[in-house]
Amino acid sequence: MQGGAHLDLAGKAAIVTGGTRGLGRVIAMRLAEAGCAVTICGRAAPDDLPGGITFHKADVRDPDQARALVDAAAAMHGRLDILVNNAGGSPPADAATVSPRFVDAILKLNLVAPLYMAQAAHPHMVAAGGGSIVNIASVSGARPSPGTAVYGAAKAGLLNLTQSLAQEWGARNIRVNAIVAGLMQTENAEATYGDAAAQEAVGRSMPLGRMGSGDDIAGAVLFLCSPLANWVSGARLEVDGGGERPYFLDLVKGA
Repeated sequence: MQGGAHLDLAGKAAIVTGGTRGLGRVIAMRLAEAGCAVTICGRAAPDDLPGGITFHKADVRDPDQARALVDAAAAMHGRLDILVNNAGGSPPADAATVSPRFVDAILKLNLVAPLYMAQAAHPHMVAAGGGSIVNIASVSGARPSPGTAVYGAAKAGLLNLTQSLAQEWGARNIRVNAIVAGLMQTENAEATYGDAAAQEAVGRSMPLGRMGSGDDIAGAVLFLCSPLANWVSGARLEVDGGGERPYFLDLVKGA
């Protein structure tokens, strides 16, 4: 069997949170192209929906809305095989003065919501004979995250949650993995990395010479959801272009 056949997900049903834009939209499109019936969610409907993708309005930080979303998607397609917890993010914030309300919102979006979604998906995946959950984490959860300390802590928690659920649910053939996304060039990249020239400079500093794209993350998602990854669970797949150059090297004479 050729390798491409292993990436055929025809007949599978998937949910991608935060799939209306950015990385989530690309992930949803690639899953649909691989044959999945895909449901995306958000608090507002997108202007257009690619083929094979349906939208359900939901705020996944609310456990009741998360469960309603999952139940509706499973009822629509008769099953649920794949969950991609992609919704997340955070604006910069000073850890010394950040408000309790901000802390609560960031933790809920980046850590608690993926748990709510996974809990809601669990019975449907058991009924389907198994499933794949992919949590989109970040390098911010694997190294210091100054300026976004709460976000980094939430993503660190998501990495631990991934491994814990993989062990708890493995007996039901539910695989749970995390993608540790590196520095990504998305539609909102300017807010984090600066203008186009600054982003190019950041890209040149990476071992592979560029920042990441939605297709880079989507390719990793397809692998983790495919039969090629049947014995991969509890993994942290680093999709980061080789990692960030250690800052001290730029301070060393001759570096």
